[in-house]
Amino acid sequence: MAEKIIDILKNTKKTFFSFELLPPLKGISIESIYQTIDPLMEFKPLYVNVTYHQEEVIYKKRKDHLLEKKVVRKRPGTVAMSAAIKYKYKVKVVPHMICGGFTREETEYALIDLHFLGIDNLLVIRGDPAPEQKYFIPEPDGHPDALGLVKQVINLNHGRYLDEDIGNMTATNFSVGVAGYPEKHPESPNRDSDYYFLKKKVEAGADFIVTQMFFDNENFFEFVRQCKKRGINVPVIPGIKPLTTKNHLNYLPRTFSIDLPESLVKEVLKCKTPEAVKQVGIEWAIEQSRELIKSGVPVVHYFTLGKADSIKEIAEAVF
Repeated sequence: MAEKIIDILKNTKKTFFSFELLPPLKGISIESIYQTIDPLMEFKPLYVNVTYHQEEVIYKKRKDHLLEKKVVRKRPGTVAMSAAIKYKYKVKVVPHMICGGFTREETEYALIDLHFLGIDNLLVIRGDPAPEQKYFIPEPDGHPDALGLVKQVINLNHGRYLDEDIGNMTATNFSVGVAGYPEKHPESPNRDSDYYFLKKKVEAGADFIVTQMFFDNENFFEFVRQCKKRGINVPVIPGIKPLTTKNHLNYLPRTFSIDLPESLVKEVLKCKTPEAVKQVGIEWAIEQSRELIKSGVPVVHYFTLGKADSIKEIAEAVF
């Protein structure tokens, strides 16, 4: 039986390194992913997180000038990629499980596949709305939120499948992580609502929390304090994304509903070259990481967005 991430975290005071990967676009070889992973393995990641992306609807112009609706999956292969990484690098993988694009039955099939592959750690999230959706719309008989998905995973851990007539049902052994938002989920009415549903997910069986990116550590520390105040006592893993381009000054707040500290913004605006911007982002993330490690966080988790060079420089400075 594979060792769960939560068991490791319970039995050590060390701060671990981990990072997130996007599956390659359809048609691109997994070698591109290996090129991202290879430089980071020297830092002995506790796990590698693999994101999942649901199908998108696109419209293609036909010869008769009408539009044809097509459903495509631009980044397939999360389960296969997770297995490839696990067995190539002998490292724990934590694939995303999302609500969007899955019925409950399809979710069960995916969980069975992961269980067969010996992948026993998951990050369970609702996921973003599809690009053509203004608001998240679940599949018919799909989960509308991550709480229901957590419950389905935990049911499988107790040998409870959707088809109750199955004989000799084998229990799975998943450890479940869920998402936390130090600066509030963009669709949440207020922070109290965030904590309410986060606690529900932990009570349902979630073992650990991975946060959305943030650029002010005080937001993370306050988030942890508020979690403990409400009886949410599972490990909280901070998520860090180094800023790499001036475009991030607008893109990150708009996309992830986060604030950028004024001092960071001023430093970026002073930069004359893209390389200078990238270096400011690296130095900021190094200082964030050092302070987080000093505070005793269990893991510092980095969002790579498919690029390893900035993460490698940060890891060399702090691990």
